[in-house]
Amino acid sequence: MIIRLRGTIIEKQPPKVLLEIHGVGYEVYMPITCFGSLPEIGQEAVILTHYISREGVHLLFGFIHKQEQMLFRELIKVHGVGPKLALAILSEMSVKKFITAVKHQEIDSLVILPGIGKKIAKRLMIEMKDKFNDSFDDSHPLQHLEDSRLSAGLKRNLKTDSENEALAISALVSLGYKPQDAKRLIGKVISTSVSTNFELLIRNALRATL
Repeated sequence: MIIRLRGTIIEKQPPKVLLEIHGVGYEVYMPITCFGSLPEIGQEAVILTHYISREGVHLLFGFIHKQEQMLFRELIKVHGVGPKLALAILSEMSVKKFITAVKHQEIDSLVILPGIGKKIAKRLMIEMKDKFNDSFDDSHPLQHLEDSRLSAGLKRNLKTDSENEALAISALVSLGYKPQDAKRLIGKVISTSVSTNFELLIRNALRATL
């Protein structure tokens, strides 16, 4: 099983990243919210991965933090939740917020997520309520260990407002929005936001469409 990749970022087209390792290109699907933490094209990145092979289709899903990888693996065990839906959940909700919603049975917090109806939300509540332990805690040493291994200066890689805006628009287009609609949504979010943080732009834009 492929669980970790280190290589040079060749292309970023949310939700896909192309990583080159010793001349071989690996296409990795990642949560939209991870893109704001990735290095620039041409720089080295380390990505935690989960490999899925079904009916001749081979897919790699990637994550920045160990907790994201762990939650993804738990999500796809739930009946009715495939890898694409699990990725959509992680694109919209942080691990901490998802755990809080499940523990406190906040079904409304899950129903508003793309692709999740009440039936799936209830199933997530029931099947995942006992899945979480200290390893999912953001303050757990695992988090700090992975941060130091994965980043190599990653968190110091701050993007400009225009870069975040362009990346956010690209992410919406990859999700099926027309370029002009994506640009309009992100422009609307920026005009009402005090921050152009990539993750916030995407989350606010998606919520504005609900």
